[in-house]
Amino acid sequence: MFHAVTLAIGFIVGGAMTQVARTFLPSGAVKEFFTTSVQPSVGPVSLDLVIIKFSLGPVALDVSLLSLLGVLIAYLIARSLF
Repeated sequence: MFHAVTLAIGFIVGGAMTQVARTFLPSGAVKEFFTTSVQPSVGPVSLDLVIIKFSLGPVALDVSLLSLLGVLIAYLIARSLF
């Protein structure tokens, strides 16, 4: 549970850092390096039960260098607290 919470907090902080960098960094190599991301996704999944029918998706994860840095920072802070 500790690792899942740390990973989630790290991705949220890293995603926020990525959006700030995309907004405020000037165009150039540094912006491209820090904000280029990979987006693995799982396409729509449908579940049809007799009473209820629903669909989930697509679910995607936006992973960039700054989001991985956020995970590392969150892990180091959490490890120093416990």
